[in-house]
Amino acid sequence: MRISKLLFLSFLLWQCQAPPSKEASLRQRLDALFAPMLAENLNGGAVHVEMGGKVLFEKSFGCADFTTKEKFTANTVANLGSISKTFVAYGILKLQEQGKLSIDDPILKYFPDFKNKDLASKITIRHFLTHTSGIPDSREVDKDSVFYLTAKDAENFAPLKQTDTLEFEPGTNWNYSNPAFNGLALIIEQESGMKWQDYISANIFAPSGMGSSKITDGSYPDSGVAHAYIFQNGKPVEFDYGEFPTFCASGNGGVWSSISDLRKYYQAIKNHTFVSLPTIELSQSLWKPAVWKQQEPPLNGLCWFVYEKSDSFPYKMVEHTGSQGGFTAIMTMIPEKDLLILMEFNTERQVKELRENIITALRELKFL
Repeated sequence: MRISKLLFLSFLLWQCQAPPSKEASLRQRLDALFAPMLAENLNGGAVHVEMGGKVLFEKSFGCADFTTKEKFTANTVANLGSISKTFVAYGILKLQEQGKLSIDDPILKYFPDFKNKDLASKITIRHFLTHTSGIPDSREVDKDSVFYLTAKDAENFAPLKQTDTLEFEPGTNWNYSNPAFNGLALIIEQESGMKWQDYISANIFAPSGMGSSKITDGSYPDSGVAHAYIFQNGKPVEFDYGEFPTFCASGNGGVWSSISDLRKYYQAIKNHTFVSLPTIELSQSLWKPAVWKQQEPPLNGLCWFVYEKSDSFPYKMVEHTGSQGGFTAIMTMIPEKDLLILMEFNTERQVKELRENIITALRELKFL
């Protein structure tokens, strides 16, 4: 009996001294990473990391609205910035599956009022999707910021139709273009016969179960969502809808969603719920045009930034960041490991740096 008690006490002592599990160690690492943000007590945000369907880390903090003092949670609906472009891109790919367009159609087919028709006949929908069109951003936002506070997709795309000179020949180089996605949203409306916001809601949000997600449409949203802030002298100053020009132009950054709904979006992508598996694979593959002239490879697939496997990192990584007014966000996937990283903040944050720190912790703890 005495021996049994000693063995039991030894077991308890061993349990107390046993090193933390990998999962516990990861939580400690990521808690330390985000601790400074909690200490600031200024911003709101939510972070989520999962692998193989298992949640490894989830944290929410701060205020979603400094007027109401509502807390930021995984269910808080916030603006996704340019992650919105992935929804527009999938809308285009869905229409291609439905036989209503081809991504190799020239944009002249959809915008016959282009000033330079020869130029528009060389640029395809695929070029718009991959930021390889060469069309310069000719919007004069700084000169007419008041107009661009309320300008929608059509008004933001209109200056591009006056383009007479390209930055480079289509497909030979890369330059990120916001107004190109305003044009893509207008193509969705032409070919679906619906407002593009309604088309995405019916064909992506609904089948994915994204019941809280919405898209800017005119004056929306002004309530029921997080607000974004910049901080001046330590005090929050609202910086989103009505304060930031081009916020009304929703094709480039008008989707509002939560961490909870983005998890559903990820599952729908993984399970090819709203488009076919070949289309999902195409959307997550890097496209390098045959006429590409740069030493560095292009950055984009049809929907996402795509980082191929390398000697320094043996997995393909697929992601998109977002920045709109004071909002910042990131959605990162490593399909081979079924890894998902999500972050949303209602103030400016270096999301790529934070993502890199998370990836480093996962690698050092042998998750990757």
